[in-house]
Amino acid sequence: MNAQPFKRFRLCLSDGRTFDITDHDMAWVKAVTIEIGIELNAAGLAVHTAECAIFHITRVEDIPTAQAA
Repeated sequence: MNAQPFKRFRLCLSDGRTFDITDHDMAWVKAVTIEIGIELNAAGLAVHTAECAIFHITRVEDIPTAQAA
């Protein structure tokens, strides 16, 4: 998450949900969970968050730049 420039990625969870992380401020890694900002408003701030246990992350995928827009 500290790559410069930031590389967009998708988190895939064991329950089938996916979350696109398109900005380094959209995810906060904690001891055993990750908090993900979702439903961004016009200012780019998260309206809601989802908290997921890190061990439920099954895959991390790069998001191509053209698809991330």
